[in-house]
Amino acid sequence: MRPNPNRCPTHPGEILREDVLPTLGKTNGEIAALLGISRQHLHDILSENKPISPVVAVRIGKLCGNGPTLWNRMQSAYDEWQNVNNRNI
Repeated sequence: MRPNPNRCPTHPGEILREDVLPTLGKTNGEIAALLGISRQHLHDILSENKPISPVVAVRIGKLCGNGPTLWNRMQSAYDEWQNVNNRNI
């Protein structure tokens, strides 16, 4: 199945907010501390206002046990779609 090129890929912050963090059973403050980022930075990622940097992708990958590649690819796909569709220009 091919992705729909007219649909924006999901921001990785949405995946974290909706699927990953609820299963960890920790507060956002605890998650931020585990990731080594501020609560505000985590909030900005979860609200899809900031991207997941490669460094944070490594930390999320360690926290979740799935490595950084998934998170980097999701962010890259989101950024590419935004740039191609002139959303950030």
